[in-house]
Amino acid sequence: MFKNHPKGLLAAALSNMGERFGYYIMNAVLTLFLCSKFGLTDTKAGLIYSFFYCGIYVLSLVGGIIADRTSNYKGTIQKGLITMALGYVVLSIPILATPDNKSWLLVLTCCALFMIAFGNGLFKGNLQAIVGQLYDNFEADAAKEGPEKLKWAQGQRDSGFQIFYVFINIGGLIAPFVAPLIRQWWLGVHNLSYNAQLPKLCHDFIASGNVSSNLITEAANAGAVLDPTNVDAIGQFCTNYLNYFNTGIHYSFIASVAAMLISLCIFLATKKILPTPGKKEAAVSSDYTEEEKLAMAKEIKQRMYALFAVLGVVIFFWFSFHQNGQSLSFFARDFVNTSKIAPEIWQAVNPFFVIVLTPIIMWFFGWLGKRGKQISTPRKIAYGMGIAAIAYIFLSTFSFKMGYPSAQDFLAQDTAAQATMKAGPWVLIVMYFFLTVAELFISPLGLSFVSKVAPKSMQGLCQGLWLGATAVGNLFLFLGPKMYNVMPLGWCWGVFACLCLISMGVMFGMVKWLERVTNS
Repeated sequence: MFKNHPKGLLAAALSNMGERFGYYIMNAVLTLFLCSKFGLTDTKAGLIYSFFYCGIYVLSLVGGIIADRTSNYKGTIQKGLITMALGYVVLSIPILATPDNKSWLLVLTCCALFMIAFGNGLFKGNLQAIVGQLYDNFEADAAKEGPEKLKWAQGQRDSGFQIFYVFINIGGLIAPFVAPLIRQWWLGVHNLSYNAQLPKLCHDFIASGNVSSNLITEAANAGAVLDPTNVDAIGQFCTNYLNYFNTGIHYSFIASVAAMLISLCIFLATKKILPTPGKKEAAVSSDYTEEEKLAMAKEIKQRMYALFAVLGVVIFFWFSFHQNGQSLSFFARDFVNTSKIAPEIWQAVNPFFVIVLTPIIMWFFGWLGKRGKQISTPRKIAYGMGIAAIAYIFLSTFSFKMGYPSAQDFLAQDTAAQATMKAGPWVLIVMYFFLTVAELFISPLGLSFVSKVAPKSMQGLCQGLWLGATAVGNLFLFLGPKMYNVMPLGWCWGVFACLCLISMGVMFGMVKWLERVTNS
């Protein structure tokens, strides 16, 4: 796999894999955890998630600027890993949320999330910039052997970023299982079992004191027999269940701390073989004439225009794709039969497909290239937007066929009525299949595109801009849960399908210009 790629690619991929494993443990459960621990509504939890996810990518821009100005990419990456580890340490402390401490405990949780976001900002874009520099050096060495060798080396960049992306998803594949397994183990220690609906029902009882038939039914399903007339016993059960349920999740964050430390050790052990972006460019900049500098400035301007054009399009992909941690997770919780599989585990389907499908897609692109029909990176991104639209068209059509109302109306029905309407797991598998194919056409190839157009002394900044576009999309993620709760689901998913189709059309309209800029 690494045979025809730069030597440092494996080291960078392994460093990233460890960090992503720790991150995806937390990400897989975050919105559901906020709801179960603090009794937040889906919309409020989604709002925190949106700001957190936005912060990760906005702060990647800050991290890129810091690394570019200090030329200390490796030191910035190290600080990022340490900062993230400290954030996970705070999240791992199991403190029971009560009416008396809920306010400051939620603030503490948000501070921990900020530490994770800031550390991620220092780490993520700068490691991607280092991978881009690996290929800049790889192509420069190939150019010394002639134009044919250079053309071959340039063709390796897209596949190199796809390999890098696979290692991200190896961590993402395993991570979603960690928190549910530890949570289930801790509930089992106390002779209880997992039930997706119980945390909300428990919080509703604590807030109102009203005993609902659904609470009694779901408590029995979780292993507790409650007397509907014994309010004190019900209150004690609700407090205990929430405590055990959430403590198990807190313990899972210890695995995130360990993953950060492993990633840090890998990076420290291999950093000597990794380059520093922009370093060579700075060394020769004084050799350029004024005319050459003007020409370079014009080219840089064109490249930045192209970059911002693509960023404007992919905002809508990330807004749609990252619903996997928002409305799609809520859909798995509410509308899919999860009696045997926790909703969080469905997030492992996406990285599973990334690992399985990446070699197939790489082979397909390579097969086209050998026949002189190579697809440009901008065109691949446009196709990816169309495939994302297919994913949401499928889910919208299914929801219309099933007659799904809004989630709020659905959950107002009794448990028996809900059970008759729940979908099978295959629906999520099909949905994530199409979303993953779209992701493979956009995310790793978008990183490759940025590394192609970014000026050598601005690679950290430009990778930060790519992540900044992701931040803008993430900033509006909370709209997904809002629509999910107030709109019939067919229309909700249809909104995402329309956004992806419009973005595909815009991208195809710019393809020829983007191809010229990329190849200049």
